[in-house]
Amino acid sequence: MILERELNTAIQAAKRAGDKIMEIYSKDFSVDLKKDASPVTEADVQANICILETLKKAFPMDGYLSEETSDDQSRFAAARCWVIDPLDGTKEFIKKNGEFAVSIGLVDHEGVCLGVVYSPVRACYYFAVRGGGAYKQVEGSEPEKITVSNRHQPYHLLISRSHPSKKTLKLMEVNSADIMSITEMGSALKGCLIAEGLYDVYYNFGYSMKWDTCAMDCIVHEAGGTMRKLDGSPIDYHELETRNVGFYIVNDSENLVDLTRF
Repeated sequence: MILERELNTAIQAAKRAGDKIMEIYSKDFSVDLKKDASPVTEADVQANICILETLKKAFPMDGYLSEETSDDQSRFAAARCWVIDPLDGTKEFIKKNGEFAVSIGLVDHEGVCLGVVYSPVRACYYFAVRGGGAYKQVEGSEPEKITVSNRHQPYHLLISRSHPSKKTLKLMEVNSADIMSITEMGSALKGCLIAEGLYDVYYNFGYSMKWDTCAMDCIVHEAGGTMRKLDGSPIDYHELETRNVGFYIVNDSENLVDLTRF
């Protein structure tokens, strides 16, 4: 398999991080605020340490971009860059609703080439490498190849649990006839559930970060879905700007929402 060593190491790193997250999840923990007022916990910090230790030992020449590490831009001197969210869905972790994940992506000169999203509560991995398809694996079982659904309107819509927006509410109102069901969900698991074929459409109208989207971008693409910025262009993981301004995930282009309607 192409990138087999990278994939196995990323899965190992995600497992180490997930174990540490669940150790902290099972007890009382404090919540601090970053400069941007977003929450951070001991689990975010310790998971970041686990992932970087594992990856840097195996791939010391690669670049790294992580939510919990200051971006010194040294990543631009490397041929590849790992893009990491050690605890994607910190708000869900704090709420203890289980909708959080470890997210690890790898970018080369062509774009995203590997993605691993691990749900420690479900002991479930979603992973993909460029050109190799997308897979789901529950610990103790064999990997299962996954693909997006072939549903067209009406479709199953996912919306963010912790980041609702007025535009999302408007989308639901204007396109109500096209929507079969609406489900709230946190973290990169949204993209994985679309890749798995359980849901079909997700629109994010707010700000997200490159580490929020990188791993699931690969998984969605390899499962046959589409993940793009709101203007239809690919998310660029090579740029200096680490923030995304809106994106969508759809199982099929026929389910694209006409944003001019609202």
